[in-house]
Amino acid sequence: MTEGAQHRRVETGERYDVFHTDCLARDMVDHVTSRWGVWVLISLRRNDLRFYELRESIQGISEKMLAQTLRTLVEDGLVWRKVEPTTPPQVTYGLTEFGRDVGEPLTELFDRITRRLRLAALDPA
Repeated sequence: MTEGAQHRRVETGERYDVFHTDCLARDMVDHVTSRWGVWVLISLRRNDLRFYELRESIQGISEKMLAQTLRTLVEDGLVWRKVEPTTPPQVTYGLTEFGRDVGEPLTELFDRITRRLRLAALDPA
């Protein structure tokens, strides 16, 4: 048994309560802000990418973790997946409208951080 966990079923029509462990919004936030979820959403912000292109764009991610992260984000409705019936199959991923909406603040945050780091490098004082 998990001590300290708050278990309360969130009924349809009720406001989501992210402080409860069974809140669907909390699960989705966990997926989006996971170690690799953020990078997948940022990588897909400009273009749809094939699996290998995503793997190359996110340094340090293993094929297994990329596949797991993509599966979760597809299930959450943030990313779409298209399989071309070729040998080997060509699998392309892109952001859904919901994924673009959720990814926008992440992209903005990433851009703000990189701008700040560039400014700090120019003027370390």
